[in-house]
Amino acid sequence: MISYVRGTLVEKTPARIIVESGGVGYEILVPLSSYDVIGDVGSEVKVYTHFHVREDSHTLFGFATPEERKLFQMLISVSGIGPRSALTILSGVSVKDFCEAIAGEQVDFLTAISGVGRKTAQRLIVELKNRIAEERVRIGVGGRKVGRQTLISEAVQALVSLGFPRASARRAVEKCMSEADGELDVEELIRGALRYT
Repeated sequence: MISYVRGTLVEKTPARIIVESGGVGYEILVPLSSYDVIGDVGSEVKVYTHFHVREDSHTLFGFATPEERKLFQMLISVSGIGPRSALTILSGVSVKDFCEAIAGEQVDFLTAISGVGRKTAQRLIVELKNRIAEERVRIGVGGRKVGRQTLISEAVQALVSLGFPRASARRAVEKCMSEADGELDVEELIRGALRYT
């Protein structure tokens, strides 16, 4: 597995870049979200990669952040979503917004992304909701902020996965939120809610 490529960006188009490292030019397919922030031609870059192997091709996909790469890997694990579809999804929405849409089961938001129909949106929600919460991909982990509803949703889901009934998990989370002095991150909210279950 090639975890990342660090080198000089020698070519850059919206769909692909070429990074020269150790005398080798790596052709890397990227989503628009990474293209926008990856750097300028001639600059030193670090690209997080996923090496995808099929019988007829070996392709390197690249991302500006580990979160983008992780979401890409989760997307291609969903039946009916291939690497090109996953790149299209990442090109049309940020990691934060996508994860919040999955957590909030926002089918209409997902179907607004190019290439995602209603059935695909529902399949994405079913297959990724718990995994996204477990993997902590979304913005909000490590001190980054999420919306209140997403925070509540994730904490409730975590408690349910620990065996608590959904109704009592939601009550505990909401009670903890109402009594909090300042902003809580997901882990603090879960720990606090455990006192009320």
